Amino acid sequence: MSWESVYEGAAAAPERLALLPDAVARRELDDEVLSGRSALPHEKLDRSSRAFEDEGDRWRARPVRELFDAAMRRFVEARPGASDAWLAPRLHATLRLTRREAGDSELWNHLALRVAPDYVLWRWLGSENENAGGSGGGGGEARVNPRRFTGPFHVQAMARLWWAAEIYRDGRSYATAEAACANQEMFNSALRQDVFLHRPTAQTVIRMLRDGTVTSTRAANALIKAVNTAGSTIQYELVAPDEPLDTKARRLWIADLTYAPPVPHDSLPDGPDDGEVDFSSVARLLPLFQELFTTAPVRGREEPVENPYA
Repeated sequence: MSWESVYEGAAAAPERLALLPDAVARRELDDEVLSGRSALPHEKLDRSSRAFEDEGDRWRARPVRELFDAAMRRFVEARPGASDAWLAPRLHATLRLTRREAGDSELWNHLALRVAPDYVLWRWLGSENENAGGSGGGGGEARVNPRRFTGPFHVQAMARLWWAAEIYRDGRSYATAEAACANQEMFNSALRQDVFLHRPTAQTVIRMLRDGTVTSTRAANALIKAVNTAGSTIQYELVAPDEPLDTKARRLWIADLTYAPPVPHDSLPDGPDDGEVDFSSVARLLPLFQELFTTAPVRGREEPVENPYA
């Protein structure tokens, strides 16, 4: 029995998003669920979930559920990972949150276990990366790493998309986030590094992805490691200052959800107009990062010269 038949007709989302405790989520993730042989107990999960005090439109589940459905249809003939760059900015623009709200793992638990568990299976069941990480490798039955359902923000299936769009966007423009999410190392390596919370650092690396300087996951991994290592010596904030995000603009963007149409599928939506990164800050970091990349060890490339920042 395939996971598609297990969830056929049973994956209807609840009307509202809610908060599902970590302990409850972990308890339900047995091998039957993780391998797609058994569906999650929706009624039991509903009894364990807490509603948001705010009854506003942004906690409606249907728009989010429809977005995951659209992603699975749109990329049905492609590798599921190809959907990340399309889905991340649209999930961010659909699920308008403050960073504090997005830091609550219970929201992401509810999305993964109650709203769209079939998406988690579609995206991660049998993934080469998952199998390589010990979640179904060694010739055994494929199963999803439970951390894709309930885990750290840089690993959990939905949270990783939202936070990637949040950290890699440039003000209201998601074009940089889309470019970043096309390279899996921007999830696997960069997203977990505090240095990428410095927006000019993130935007400079993305610039190198977009201009063709970095063209593979191996190269991206090497650059990210070099930037992170050099960041322990060089204070990027002093070299490339960044302005704080405009929190008022963020609040207005969230409030505007009531009147906003569904996110477009064939063009990028608009994010919060809370401030773009100063071009001059990126210009200061770019030659430094280019030098770091030149000296970084990339498998398949000639041995680099000594890295003075390591």
